[in-house]
Amino acid sequence: MFAIAQAFKVQGDPEPKSVLVSPVKAIPGAGSYHRRMKRVLLSWSSGKDSAWALHLLRQQPEIELVGLLTSLNSEFQRVSMHGTRRAVLEAQAVAAGLPLWTVPLPWPCSNEIYEARMAEVCQRAVAEKVDAVAFGDLFLEDIRAYRVKQLQPTGLEPIFPLWQLPTAALAREMLAGGLRARLACVDSRQLDPSFSGREFDATLLADLPAGIDPCGERGEFHTCVYAGPMFAAPLPLATGEIVNREGFVFADFLLKGTN
Repeated sequence: MFAIAQAFKVQGDPEPKSVLVSPVKAIPGAGSYHRRMKRVLLSWSSGKDSAWALHLLRQQPEIELVGLLTSLNSEFQRVSMHGTRRAVLEAQAVAAGLPLWTVPLPWPCSNEIYEARMAEVCQRAVAEKVDAVAFGDLFLEDIRAYRVKQLQPTGLEPIFPLWQLPTAALAREMLAGGLRARLACVDSRQLDPSFSGREFDATLLADLPAGIDPCGERGEFHTCVYAGPMFAAPLPLATGEIVNREGFVFADFLLKGTN
């Protein structure tokens, strides 16, 4: 959720029978289960970490997921940082069965504008009785501290379901669990541009140079998820043009049959 936007310029019991007529005593807590559930909005980057966070949150019976929150570069209609097309993003939300909350950001976008837009969406969340916002962050303390600081005045609770999970083991767990993704963006200052567009799989993990985080948590790469246990069905993803924008190498992913 809280991340600076980057440009990419390529062009969701039956009643028991009884023979006695007598007052029915209420069961303590009956009917209040859903009221006790924590309503959670998930910050959705279109990548593997937020997708796996969705998968883990859905295994917690006390959590009610209410939507996917994504910032969009309004000039190019692409997900901030990752460069994922809006059409692919919307297909992800449909596959996840959750409504999409989009935050349009201008390009260029100052941090002041960014924070103002996020404050507006937080106000909407509070009005819709959302209790918390979940993030797919892994270990960067400064990013976590920033999110906590931004949410503190709103009363919304920050949740980090993947926090401090060992990233090498996490990457393998994702793959073993059926998650499928491709590298949507590579920072060529940290990783060879040839990795852009590649499948996030065991071969890629083995090919990563020493010092590169297996989940790309230091910004080495970003992904676009197209299948996994968080989706009702895989997305028919095709790889289009690959371009270098100021050192960031983007792979343009499209839904097959579209352009």
